[in-house]
Amino acid sequence: MSAVERDADQYEVVSAGYTAPLLAAAGITVGDRVLDVGCGYGTTTRAAALLAGSGRVLGNDLSPAMVAGARALSAGVDHVAFEVGDAQTHPFPDGGFDVAISRMGVMFFADPVAAFTNIGRALRPGGRLAIATVGAPEDNDLPGLVAAAAPGADAVLALSDPAHLTAVLGAAGLQDITVRPVATTIALATDPAAAAEFICEWGAFRGFLTAGPAEEFTARRAVAAAALTVAAQRFHTGDGIRLRSSAWLVTAVRPA
Repeated sequence: MSAVERDADQYEVVSAGYTAPLLAAAGITVGDRVLDVGCGYGTTTRAAALLAGSGRVLGNDLSPAMVAGARALSAGVDHVAFEVGDAQTHPFPDGGFDVAISRMGVMFFADPVAAFTNIGRALRPGGRLAIATVGAPEDNDLPGLVAAAAPGADAVLALSDPAHLTAVLGAAGLQDITVRPVATTIALATDPAAAAEFICEWGAFRGFLTAGPAEEFTARRAVAAAALTVAAQRFHTGDGIRLRSSAWLVTAVRPA
C-alpha cells in the first residue's frame, strides 16, 4: 500500500460514517454539477460522481498533496476533476454548480462567512449546500484525544455550536438552513499504543509533529506517542479503542 493510500484509509477510519448521511442530504441526481469542498483524497468526490452520472464533480482542496493523491486514486473515474484552492477565495464559476458538499472540510476557514458566501456564489440560484461538520465537543472523543499531544487540535470545533453555524450560513446569504445531529463510532485501533501510532501517522496530525526543527522530529514524535498512549487508555474497550463521534449535518439553499 502506498503512503497516499494509507493516509486516505486513515481519513476513512475517522470520517466514513458520515458519507452516506451527507450524500443522502445532498440529494444528488443524474446530471448534477457538484462541488466537493475540502475533498481531501476524493472519496466523497468519487461517491458523488457515481450519483451524478453524466454530470460533473469538482473536488477542491487547499492541500496540493491531497489533490495530487485524489487525482491518482480517481484514475479512470469519469466526470471527476480536482483543483487546488482555498474555497474562501477561490474563483469558482458564478452559478456553476447545482450542489455543494463537504465532509469535515469547512472547519478551518479564517473567515467562514466569506467562505460560505463564496461557495454560495458558486451555486446556481436555488442550488443546494450539504455539509457534515464536527458536532458538540461533549459528544466527540477524537479532538480531546488528539489535544493530549497537540493543544491546537481543538480548532476543529470552530463550527461545533449549531447557533453559530446557522448564523454564519445566514450571514453568507443562504436560506432554508437545517441543522441536525448524526453520530457514529470510530473504531480507531486495537489498543492504546496502536491508537497513538495511528494518530502520529495520520496526515491531519503530522503537521503538528513537523512544525519544529527537523533534527528534533524523532524526539517530538516519541513524546507525542507517549502522551497519546496514556490519553487513549480511557477509550479502551473489549473491542479496542472506540471513540464517540458526532457531526452536524447541515443543508441550505442559495436563494432563487
